[in-house]
Amino acid sequence: MSTFEKIGEIMIPLNNAAIATVDTRLKEIIPALRRLYCEVKGGKCTEAGFRTILVLDENRHLVGILDCQSIIRVLIPEISGNFSDKLHALWDSLGAVSRFGPFDEATLGLKARIAKNAEKRVRDFMLKIRGTISADADVLEALMVLCQNNVSILPVYEGDQLVGVVRDSDLFLNIAEMLEKPGIGYSRNLFASSMPEANWSLRECLGR
Repeated sequence: MSTFEKIGEIMIPLNNAAIATVDTRLKEIIPALRRLYCEVKGGKCTEAGFRTILVLDENRHLVGILDCQSIIRVLIPEISGNFSDKLHALWDSLGAVSRFGPFDEATLGLKARIAKNAEKRVRDFMLKIRGTISADADVLEALMVLCQNNVSILPVYEGDQLVGVVRDSDLFLNIAEMLEKPGIGYSRNLFASSMPEANWSLRECLGR
């Protein structure tokens, strides 16, 4: 029997997750994600919340995902290194400067490009889903899927129904809690699993 909890016991229910529709504009997502991402304590952001948004279609089916890096790349496309994007960004900057005048041209040009790109809809730049997990799976299986797909969040399903998400931080906290419980410590059997090749796969993902 697995030592780990089932994903359904530690996942974040869909109603509490960060969600957008395919037709949502980026400028509407950013303020919402900022509120979910930042839990402010003592005047500082603890960065305890969501860094990723699930994208649903009109039938509430999961069709894509967004993270902070993908959003930044859309807002400032020249950082992606694509020459075409850099060229378009340059012309946008020149156009912004001609409208605003010479005062603080670089800043005004950047703000104008960000404002323009924030009008884009989610469907045009959402990322593909790389890895999902069943609510009946355990934490070890989720860790393996995260490592194998190099992602930080997994949509959780019960059959064909999307019911929530589990993040790398949720899995980390679950492991940390296990180690803090009385009678539980490091051992050679900590990552024991009935899944074939599970132990080797996890050690490989963790670089052990």
